[in-house]
Amino acid sequence: MTSAEQERREADLLDRVVHSFDDCPDPRLRQLMTALVRHLHGFVREVRLTEEEWTKAIEFLTAAGHITDDRRQEFILLSDVLGLSMQTIAVNNEAHGNATEATVFGPFFVANSPEIPIGGDSSGGAPGEPCWVEGTVTDTEGQPVAGARIEVWEADDDGLYDVQYGDDRIAARAHLFTDEGGRYSFWAITPTPYPIPHDGPVGQLLAAVGRSPMRASHLHFMVTAEGLRTLVTHIFVRGDELLGSDTVFGVKESLVKDFRRHAPGPTPDGRAMDRAWSQVTFDIVLAPPLS
Repeated sequence: MTSAEQERREADLLDRVVHSFDDCPDPRLRQLMTALVRHLHGFVREVRLTEEEWTKAIEFLTAAGHITDDRRQEFILLSDVLGLSMQTIAVNNEAHGNATEATVFGPFFVANSPEIPIGGDSSGGAPGEPCWVEGTVTDTEGQPVAGARIEVWEADDDGLYDVQYGDDRIAARAHLFTDEGGRYSFWAITPTPYPIPHDGPVGQLLAAVGRSPMRASHLHFMVTAEGLRTLVTHIFVRGDELLGSDTVFGVKESLVKDFRRHAPGPTPDGRAMDRAWSQVTFDIVLAPPLS
């Protein structure tokens, strides 16, 4: 129990720090900084943070900065495992009718992926079971969206994204465009579970609190179309035992899909597949832009 004098001193410090932003010319920046200061000071006062704990926190953030480079973003991982990424997405993607739900972007998107035609192969030689992905893109009124750009990316069967290999390969990522009827289809690989990178400070944090670094099986999508809200989302594999414990809290029931398994044989695009493959349908509904 803190004394009245101690409470007064702590409150006085908070008040002085908050008022230090009074002359900030940007109202939004002033709002962000003063709210951040209030919450940070509130945390320190609530848990009675020790100086040793403060030092450990600074060391943790420093380590996260040191391991971050143009291929790995440890701060995104930290945001993800704390649920902050999903909360930001929830705030910025308000529900709109039957629009497809958004989920985390993740740290492994790469711009300028290869373009493939409808029915093309996004795997780029990545190891994994072939998966036929098909669906439509419409707006919330049910009108097909022609020419929508669909970016897809995923981990391979070894649980790694292409950028994690360090040899400049481009695999298991591509983009394509919907046809005049808003339809799309492509070959990918059947998603499998994998751990987020856990050889750094975020992994140490998860181990310390007894949490798994595993992500549920998923395939990333980013869909853009003129005049409609950009959608960043995944689809997940129904039956995956990790759906209830996805380490970045990205799973939503509406995004859990049936990946139908097939024996070797004919495929929807007329191939004669010589090994087992899977098939999934993902119909995407884009919301109107935020007002």
